[in-house]
Amino acid sequence: MSAEATRGAAVPYWRLSGFYFFYFATVGALLPYWGVYLKRLGFDSAAIGELLAILVGTRIVAPNVWGWIADHRSHRMAIVRLATLLSCVAFAGVFFAHGFLPLALVMLSFGFFWSAALPQFEATTLNHLGDSVNAYTRVRLWGSIGFIATVWALGALMERSGIGLLPPVVFVLMIGIWLMSALVPEQAAGHLPLAHSPLRSVLSRAPVIALLAACFLMQAAHGAYYAFYSIYVEAHGYASATVGALWALGVIAEVAVFLVMHRLLHRFGLRRLLLASFLLGVVRWLLIAWYVDVLPLLLIAQVLHAATFGVYHATAIQLIHRYFTGRNQGRGQALYSSLSFGAGGALGTLLGGYSWGSLGSTLTYTGSALVCALGFVIVWRWVGD
Repeated sequence: MSAEATRGAAVPYWRLSGFYFFYFATVGALLPYWGVYLKRLGFDSAAIGELLAILVGTRIVAPNVWGWIADHRSHRMAIVRLATLLSCVAFAGVFFAHGFLPLALVMLSFGFFWSAALPQFEATTLNHLGDSVNAYTRVRLWGSIGFIATVWALGALMERSGIGLLPPVVFVLMIGIWLMSALVPEQAAGHLPLAHSPLRSVLSRAPVIALLAACFLMQAAHGAYYAFYSIYVEAHGYASATVGALWALGVIAEVAVFLVMHRLLHRFGLRRLLLASFLLGVVRWLLIAWYVDVLPLLLIAQVLHAATFGVYHATAIQLIHRYFTGRNQGRGQALYSSLSFGAGGALGTLLGGYSWGSLGSTLTYTGSALVCALGFVIVWRWVGD
């Protein structure tokens, strides 16, 4: 048996993929519908933005705390299992929380543990793949499939049963994440090579700073989308099932690009693809801002999710893996998560909530396009292939 085949047999593909499936199935329940759920509870746009910013903002601190622990201990999967179990316990508080402050405390505790798991699992997956890092998208695409299945099915179910169905569904999916983490063996995390540059030295390099800044801006641009897209589309007369289908369409496009990503990387390289994701992000947010009532253009905007998340994430995470080596891998993934999905997402969500009430939806999404344009300039000027 060849070395490649031996390595392929050693990779627990379905167990790794199963974790991504349940993790992003949970995201598929939370992102499109949690803002709608909060609105039905009586919260205004500013409060919704603040509550979602708390959840997203936990990614600023939590991944770095858990990343530091993981890079100094060999039991990375034990940390993932503990984090997913505690996130289940914390989320159960939703069933007892009433009012802004209790719900904010639940979101804070839940987010602290939930956001800790994914960066460490990403490092586990990439270490498992070794030199076959381009195969990452073939594992990660099962997360997108989980997202699609949940967002589509849940939209139809809530059309009939109401938004109150959301918390129990999320809780069940959280248990699924924990159970899948238990199936990935500890040795899947591998042993990190000792050779690496000091973290301070890595963070002083211009391409690294530029990449992290661009990732921050990309997720900040998505803030108003994740928080208010469902509310926005429903306000323009679309049914809940249609909203779910629009979300699902975006992730179907993401899956399609994941399936061919290895070919795109070979043909165009990381830098060109990253630039394209930001440029198409500008187009996407402008279409959503100004043409929400034109369904064909709204569909095109959702298909562009393939670029603004699929291409963006696949290229960014590989650049992070290239820049942060050895024992810095866990902290590199944690920094990527905390600065982009954490700080960028939280600021974008918070400002989106305030802008939504004062400037309106059209100018809010136009602002997202401008943020993407700034990210394009930063990548073009400082990030190499």
